[in-house]
Formats: sequence, C-alpha cells, structure tokens
Amino acid sequence: MRLRHLYLSHPQVTIDPDTDVTKWSLNDEGARRIAALATSGAMEHCDVIVSSAETKAIETAAPLARHIGCPHVIRAQMHENDRSATGFLAAQDFEATADQFFANPNASTRGWETASAAQTRIVGEVQACLTLYPDSRILFVGHGAVGTLLYCYLAGLAISRAHDQMPGGGCYFEFDDLKTPPGAVWQPLEHLMGKKPDTQGA
Repeated sequence: MRLRHLYLSHPQVTIDPDTDVTKWSLNDEGARRIAALATSGAMEHCDVIVSSAETKAIETAAPLARHIGCPHVIRAQMHENDRSATGFLAAQDFEATADQFFANPNASTRGWETASAAQTRIVGEVQACLTLYPDSRILFVGHGAVGTLLYCYLAGLAISRAHDQMPGGGCYFEFDDLKTPPGAVWQPLEHLMGKKPDTQGA
C-alpha cells in the first residue's frame, strides 16, 4: 500500500513588527481553522506529525497531534527560509523581496537564504523523516515558501513563485515519496474536511 504524506503550512498569524518572525503566533482565525481541522477527524490517518520549531508551526501541529493521539516531532531545520538579514519588512517590501527570492534562486536577496539552499534543506529534512519513519503516514507542518520549494522539487518544476500557496496559508499538498510527482497543487486545509474555505488574509 502506498503511503500518502501531507505537507501543511501554518494558517494566519498575528503580525508583530516588534517580535522575531519565528516567534509569531497564530491569530484567532488561524487558530480557529486548526481547531476545526483537529476535531474534524480528517487527519486520523496520520501516524506522526513533524513540524518546524517556529512558534506558528508548533501551534499548528500541537492541537492536531493531541486530537489524533500521535507523536509530534520538532525538527529545527524545517524552518521557513531564513530572512533574518532584513528582519521585519512591511507588506509591499516583503512581497517584492519574496518575488526576487523565487526569481533568482541561486542568489541571496538582501542577505536572505537562497531559494536553492532552502530547497536543499527542506528536501533533506523530508528525506530524513521518510527514512526515520518508513512505515508511517507523516504530516509535515511548516511554511509557505519552503513548502513551495518542496512542491517544485517533487513536481520536477523549476523554482518559481507561480507555484506558491494561496493567501492566508493553511494549505496542503499530498505526496508519496521524493521520486513521485505529488497529486494536486496547494489546496486550502478546508478541502481535507470536504468544505469550501470561507477565509483569506495574512
């Protein structure tokens, strides 16, 4: 039987310019969406949840693990692309810089980790987990940019922001292994519950 793994990005967060982005928490809407997913029974097929160490990823993974009753493993190297060189950027500036990050994957944009390096890192983390848990269905909980880089790798596509998740985050895609193209592109987590999303936002 083929195992279907999922990569899920955290949903909406509270944007706080005075707090390190890695410490941002889910906002009320993001927390509501995860609570709905956790109690829906849609994730009961997962055997282990692996998340990055960023607060928003932990706050996404932990409620799911509690309701499923499965282990929650934190791997620090699953973090989002390293943007510490610039710190917080206002929305318009951030979007322009993110565009350059994807458009020039082998070059550092304003000191950010390169897209190529971030892709190598996230693919390596996923491969390590697939090796550690060979008979488990894994839910990977992480971030939009590195999730998109992982999707591009799995699909055999050049790195491009054209394959980015939808606004608001809380999106997922499924895959079997690192050699088989994934199924559908990013989908809102509500599709796991058979619902249409009723929200967008930061």
